[in-house]
Amino acid sequence: MVEINPWASQQSLDIDRLFSEFGIEPIGNVLDILPEVPSFMKRGIVIGHRDYTQIAGCIRDRKPFHILTGFMPSGHPHLGHLMVMKEVVWHVRQGGTGYITIADREAHAVRDTSWEKCSEYGKEYLACLYALGFEGKTYFQSRNDRLKDLAFECSTKVNYSELQAIYGFSSETSLGHMLSVITQVADILYPQVDSYPAPTVVPVGIDQDPHIRLTRGVAHKLRMFTVEDRGDHISVRSKNAPPEALEAVHARYPGSRKYEGHVDIQGSACADVSATVRQVELSFGGFGFFAPSSTYHVFIPGLQGGKMSSSIPESTISFAEPDEVVRKKVMAALTGGRATLAEQREQGGEPEKCPLFLLNLFHMVEDDRELEELRMKCRSGQLMCGQCKKETADRVLSFVREMREKMAAVEHLIEV
Repeated sequence: MVEINPWASQQSLDIDRLFSEFGIEPIGNVLDILPEVPSFMKRGIVIGHRDYTQIAGCIRDRKPFHILTGFMPSGHPHLGHLMVMKEVVWHVRQGGTGYITIADREAHAVRDTSWEKCSEYGKEYLACLYALGFEGKTYFQSRNDRLKDLAFECSTKVNYSELQAIYGFSSETSLGHMLSVITQVADILYPQVDSYPAPTVVPVGIDQDPHIRLTRGVAHKLRMFTVEDRGDHISVRSKNAPPEALEAVHARYPGSRKYEGHVDIQGSACADVSATVRQVELSFGGFGFFAPSSTYHVFIPGLQGGKMSSSIPESTISFAEPDEVVRKKVMAALTGGRATLAEQREQGGEPEKCPLFLLNLFHMVEDDRELEELRMKCRSGQLMCGQCKKETADRVLSFVREMREKMAAVEHLIEV
């Protein structure tokens, strides 16, 4: 079985095995539903999904949905965080209600980041999001009492054996670390409590899938009913619903048959019955959760290879770094070039293995034709790595400077 550690800064993941073992589907399966396909999907950055079909349908049909993601404030925001930020902003512009959680409880429990630093870094993340055009609700985990209450409710549906199986926790794992996991489950479900039950998408890196799987299970356990399509009828089955709630479902459908623990309904669509049952749950104090959907993006590689991470300063570029440091890091980055100039001219480079080309693909070159020209010049040996580094350094510096200006201009939007 593939093991995934959501807190590791370096790990090698077999994407194909992840898809087959955990049921992640290729994102290409749903692109035809979307009225507009964003570049991060067209360019193969977002590669997979869980149950994104319902989100794509909401976008197409202009129906309500939520979009949430979170950031652990254990360091300054950097280029590695930009992709998920762009995904959130895009989904908000497609009609989603945006939510951002600053996971300061996780940073404090897992990285031992002080609360003061959590606040400082968290504000920087929010500034980045607002600079990119985010509109929606934001909060810090430690300051949201409603979230804490929801986390407690979620904790009643999770035991240690389950956490051990999913995350590999041991007797040495702190309770704070475990609590941070349950808090993230509550984060993912929070938009449906704060606003209303609706399909919710959570864009994450592939290493965060354990949180999604756990949350989908908890969302199911917190439902009062299950709704099953039996072909010739719909069966609404009580899990922990009060008898009055089951009677209310029965009353909504004249001619339905009520048995001990379930109601069978004929002549109605499953989606319509599901919506009615959800309303009944809410009227009896239940949650009526939709299981969250998710998208999965590949990681932008670090400048020295591996994952771009705050815990490896030389691997990334933060927006707080001076210009000379930014340029120096780009010029010192690994490339997909050959050992000598002669080999580069003769054999060409390998852009798909080059952190700098991938940096351009992810963020620095928006025009697809310009990106393809860059790829072909590298492959054909027309473009040498030294020249590419200089051009990329110029792009990165221009981008970082613009981000700094935008972040300064939106500081007044940050409410903590």
